[in-house]
Amino acid sequence: MDTPRVRFAPSPTGYLHIGGARTALFNWLWARRNGGTFVLRIEDTDRERSTQAAVDAIFDGMRWLGLDWDEGPEVGGPHGPYFQTERLGIYAEQAEKLIREGKAYACYCTRETLDAQRKQAEAEKRQFRYPGTCRNLPYDPSRPHVIRFRVPETGSTTFVDLVKGPIETPHEVLQDEVILRGDGVPLYNFGAVVDDVTMRINLVARGDDHVNNTARQILMYEALGYPVPKFAHLPMILGADKARLSKRHGATSVTAYRDMGFLPEAVVNYLVRLGWSHGDQELFTREELVRYFDFKDVGATAGVFNPEKMAWVNHEWLKKLSDEELARRALPYFLAAGLPAADDAKLRHVCAVARERARTFGEYVQQFRYFYAPIQLDPKAKAKFLTADTKPILEAVRAGLAALETLETEAIEKLFHSEAEQRGLGLGKIAQPVRVALTGGTASPGMYDVVQILGKEETLRRLDDAIRLVG
Repeated sequence: MDTPRVRFAPSPTGYLHIGGARTALFNWLWARRNGGTFVLRIEDTDRERSTQAAVDAIFDGMRWLGLDWDEGPEVGGPHGPYFQTERLGIYAEQAEKLIREGKAYACYCTRETLDAQRKQAEAEKRQFRYPGTCRNLPYDPSRPHVIRFRVPETGSTTFVDLVKGPIETPHEVLQDEVILRGDGVPLYNFGAVVDDVTMRINLVARGDDHVNNTARQILMYEALGYPVPKFAHLPMILGADKARLSKRHGATSVTAYRDMGFLPEAVVNYLVRLGWSHGDQELFTREELVRYFDFKDVGATAGVFNPEKMAWVNHEWLKKLSDEELARRALPYFLAAGLPAADDAKLRHVCAVARERARTFGEYVQQFRYFYAPIQLDPKAKAKFLTADTKPILEAVRAGLAALETLETEAIEKLFHSEAEQRGLGLGKIAQPVRVALTGGTASPGMYDVVQILGKEETLRRLDDAIRLVG
């Protein structure tokens, strides 16, 4: 097997989509497993829609996922950086070569002529196919023109896809398509082929929405006299309604999941399982993915994106981290929410109690902001648990905590149990009013942890506030 040279070739017209990230991931894994080269190419020929912000978003998303590239933008490999708009001379040179060899020709048909032909085909309820009007006209570069590729009129093109198996396309369904516009900008198929040829790409792994382009591209590889690479067309990622994944199904941007507090390890883990499997294993380290990944294990059916499953995977990865690592990674999310957190013992304790309760760092902030900010008292919890009947409980717990020299778990536990026994109540009857007073709601980690995290001074202050509130 030749050493793999694979590529990821996004268009910079928006953020890095989940589907694009999975394509990049599969290529990256194959290159890393086989000691190959992973090329990043920015296909920016759509000048109206391509933006530098989108280029930056692609770089940002890939760096966050840990998908480093070997050649391409910002690396400066032997053929980089790779922006199609910087390679227009190469496309023109290759198109001229095809013209000289009779494999392409200049088309002088006007847009108005072609539009009229399309409308006629539509009226006759047939698919429009360029009729070859200019096929045999002499080349006159002084006339306005585009360059069309000459497709064989008979026969078919067959290739064996690494995912989908053999695929055959009769030439009669193809047309002499435009490969170079009048302004020298290549159309997708020709630009991709010339780039893959000059970058020595020997495996093209991409979404299966490109299957219909492959026969056309194979004909172009052959016309240019270059070896045809292998192809692996990856199944689409669908929403729960089996429609193509879009914003209506939830976030589709890689960086949106970063901002929600997902771990890159978890996102990589979840994405690779959308279409690939290794036995029944669900959780994989990056090293395991590099060791196991193979295109033969990629399924041909579309994967269904499940946000709940993705959150489960993230939760499992969070639980693998130490309290220290959790705190380090969680801190930016608390700070971004305007909370006065620090990488200290308090945050480590918060993360320790959050480990089993929250699935993302975003949920850490949402669920446990009361450790760093004034409580938002739930009206129903207040009405039920902060009453004249519970005021003596709050006062007794407040006095007991004030008397403790240190907030050791054993001492706090003894205090709560003692109050429950003296009053002939269950432990919950003691803990719940205190919980509402300290956190604002009825759900929280264990009261001993809450007291320890808040510290003695803040705990007493909040109990005092609740006692005053009861009146």
